[in-house]
Amino acid sequence: MSSPEIASLSWGQMKVQGSTKTYKDCKVWPGGSRAWDWRETGTEHSPGVQPADVEEVIKKGVQTLVIGRGMSEALKVPPSTLEYLEKQGIDVRVLQTEQAVKEYNALVAQGIRVGGVFHSTC
Repeated sequence: MSSPEIASLSWGQMKVQGSTKTYKDCKVWPGGSRAWDWRETGTEHSPGVQPADVEEVIKKGVQTLVIGRGMSEALKVPPSTLEYLEKQGIDVRVLQTEQAVKEYNALVAQGIRVGGVFHSTC
């Protein structure tokens, strides 16, 4: 099962291949996607992406995780989250969201088991 491509991205809106939904923030993994609701884990721009935010995606068996920090990179990724991912053996890439989507889609095209968490505004 492959990861779905991000079909489109604009400020506050993302569309994922195979889903009829438009996401503001989303999580993607091999075979699926869903809205990323920050309230589930109490996430805020700072300190940012927590291990609990990425756990669901890495449990889907991804090799690589791409984190989109927002259009203006307002979303932080603390060292504790990067350490958590490294301990799980996950190759992690943290980028501005437009760059993150390009990187994610390139990895999908290469057949890599990739997942992502993407913030589509600030």
